[in-house]
Amino acid sequence: MKRLLPLAIFAAFSLAGPAQAGLFDDAGARQQIDNLKQELQGRLETVTNGQLELAGQNEELRAEVARLRGQVEVLLNEIESLKSRQHDFYLDLNNRLSKFEANAQAAAAAAAPPASSGGSYEAALNFLKEGRAAEALAEFNNYINTHPDSDNLSDASFWAGTAALQAKDVAAASKHFNTVLGRWPKSSVAPDAMLGLANGQIAIGDQRTARRTLNSLIERYPSSEAAKTAKQHLSAR
Repeated sequence: MKRLLPLAIFAAFSLAGPAQAGLFDDAGARQQIDNLKQELQGRLETVTNGQLELAGQNEELRAEVARLRGQVEVLLNEIESLKSRQHDFYLDLNNRLSKFEANAQAAAAAAAPPASSGGSYEAALNFLKEGRAAEALAEFNNYINTHPDSDNLSDASFWAGTAALQAKDVAAASKHFNTVLGRWPKSSVAPDAMLGLANGQIAIGDQRTARRTLNSLIERYPSSEAAKTAKQHLSAR
């Protein structure tokens, strides 16, 4: 009996050995599974974060595209507004030229200086109608200098300013328009001179001063055609 007891104990340990090894193998497998889960979780978080970052970048790009489109729309509207104002200006100019032409021809015929005396009012108007702005300006300046006592000097100064504005000489245009406003504020061309002054300020990008000039025009000459044009300019800006 004593000899059988060690054998039984040995048999028990022998049987228990594989079971314990199996337990250790299961724990290792679970550890590997846990490690794999953690690795997969980490990769998933990395991918998710990358997707979120990409989504954020896409949203920023969409916002930037929308902003640029908005800027393009504003620029296109400004260009169209500028084209409209230029069209209105030249249409208004032609109408005024037609209106003043008969009176100008009569006044020029009365003054009718010889060509050698320098300057012809009618010739200057014809240059302006033909779009020869620089020549018209030179002719008007010549006429103003050689006929300082002419009855139509206010008109000549106004048309000289208009010619200068067409020739893109804003400084000369402003000088002539301010001369009209300073010397002949009640002249029929005074409202048009103030409108021309505002157009010159718009041409050089001085929008704030142009707005003040247009408002002053409406206040000083409320019933003039120039005031109506000024209101249209202000409502379009």
